[in-house]
Amino acid sequence: MNNPERIIRMKTVLARTGLSRSTLYRKIAEGTFPRQVPISVHGAGWHESAVNRWIADPRSYSENGRV
Repeated sequence: MNNPERIIRMKTVLARTGLSRSTLYRKIAEGTFPRQVPISVHGAGWHESAVNRWIADPRSYSENGRV
């Protein structure tokens, strides 16, 4: 069973998107990739559903409007 609200970590995000770590962080800063959510003091991840929305249409993704 696939829960779209689960948190996925960096390794999984990079594998699914094909982005490099530096490109991922640049896109986050630009607002064209979902922001991380804190999961512990030193850990963060992404909502799987947000990453899936980006994968479905990366050119139109906007964190502000989910275009």
